[in-house]
Amino acid sequence: MPTLPNPIDYAVPGFVLLVLFEMWLSRRRDRSAYEPRDTLTSLGLGLGSTVAGLATGAVVVALAFAVSRHAIFNIGWQWWAWAACFVLDDLAYYWFHRTAHRVRWFWASHVIHHSSQHYNLSTALRQTWTGFFSLAFVFRLPLFLIGFEPAMVFFCAGLNLIYQFWIHTEAIRRLPRWVEAVMNTPSHHRVHHGVNPRYLDTNYAGVFIIWDRLFGTFTPERDDDPVRYGIIKQLGSFNILWAAFHEWVGIARDVWSAPWRAKLGYIVMPPGWSHDGSRDTSDSIKARWQERQPPAPGQQD
Repeated sequence: MPTLPNPIDYAVPGFVLLVLFEMWLSRRRDRSAYEPRDTLTSLGLGLGSTVAGLATGAVVVALAFAVSRHAIFNIGWQWWAWAACFVLDDLAYYWFHRTAHRVRWFWASHVIHHSSQHYNLSTALRQTWTGFFSLAFVFRLPLFLIGFEPAMVFFCAGLNLIYQFWIHTEAIRRLPRWVEAVMNTPSHHRVHHGVNPRYLDTNYAGVFIIWDRLFGTFTPERDDDPVRYGIIKQLGSFNILWAAFHEWVGIARDVWSAPWRAKLGYIVMPPGWSHDGSRDTSDSIKARWQERQPPAPGQQD
């Protein structure tokens, strides 16, 4: 079986150069794009994620090979398998990403990536420390069961992550219409990072925005509704450990204090859910916002 390199290892120098270039560009265009403490937090979270990945990667690889022994098909290394693997891996990422916003257990890991109130290339480096603990890897297990080679899947997953780096920027406004129609772009991903009610829980795509269009989760960026970044309850801190673990702490507190009948809800229900309805979820925020919108032309009573 071929041994494939980790493409992210080769991309890291490019990441660094692009962050430095965008920082230089922001000093000429918009000094507010980068905040030193926020950037350092992003870099620290990225480093911690790398360490966590090294610590748990061997277990994930072992699980992948264990599942692949029961593969339905023997796909092998044909040229078309690479294209199919890349597309299906992106589909698996879409469903992971959507679940990570709709199930609090997975959100506790993913929230790290959304915790910055700035949107720049350094934000892309805010990656989870607890993805293994939250079992995020299970979303790719079907690819091994289908019959894709584990090394191929991991390589395609690395390419997927590399692609997502460059879309974390405000320096690029819109791309040609055909690109915006098919691919995930900075405009689409800015929407995903927005806390505006209109934008909450939309645009989950990794590479291909077609998944959001297909499954009804696409929302375009609007010039009359500039994106505000972060999370509903902002961190209010640049503490790296708090950024990495604050939602896990919140889950533990809620489960401890909740009635027995409600404890599981604080793990599997959407972020913001509460047994007494005293908190806001993205759905309730969007519903209240929608009620305040004027009726569309032709819909007035």
